[in-house]
Amino acid sequence: MRLLGWHVELPPPMAPKVMLIVYPHTSNWDFWWGILAKWTVGWPVRWMGKHTLFAGPVGRLLRYWGGIPVNRKAASGFVEQIEQEIDRVETIVLAVTPEGTRGYVDHWKSGFMRIARAANMPVGLAYMDYRRRVVGVLEYMQLSGDEAADMARIAAAYANVTAHTPEKAGAIRLRAN
Repeated sequence: MRLLGWHVELPPPMAPKVMLIVYPHTSNWDFWWGILAKWTVGWPVRWMGKHTLFAGPVGRLLRYWGGIPVNRKAASGFVEQIEQEIDRVETIVLAVTPEGTRGYVDHWKSGFMRIARAANMPVGLAYMDYRRRVVGVLEYMQLSGDEAADMARIAAAYANVTAHTPEKAGAIRLRAN
């Protein structure tokens, strides 16, 4: 990464099981910088991607690199599947993009909160800052159960992170009920 002008600021996870929420996710480049950072620090990061990416030989490679296929059109059961996988293993660093897409969305999906709370996992606020050319984790936090307070803390932490395509960076908030 250093040869490419980037560096990592990745403090070690604070627990054997941790979720990294990765924001902002606005470009295909985010994947490559994330994979390079994973290899640089040697963490066994698992990550989720849309299931259509996992077809054929490329799918086997993506799974080998830690990918977990997700069918975003499936009605239910995904959160439970991930919870079972987390329960099954001793350690896991699970990377999630709460926006759920590279395009602009006006809210985050809440699955990351449900999974982290159910598994009692701390959440690491991971990022790719294209202005500073850094892949890092801003902080680790335990979710409080107060969604509004947790989201406000998350939004404040990400305030100075610059996306690859800033106009696509979604609002850091959950869907209003």
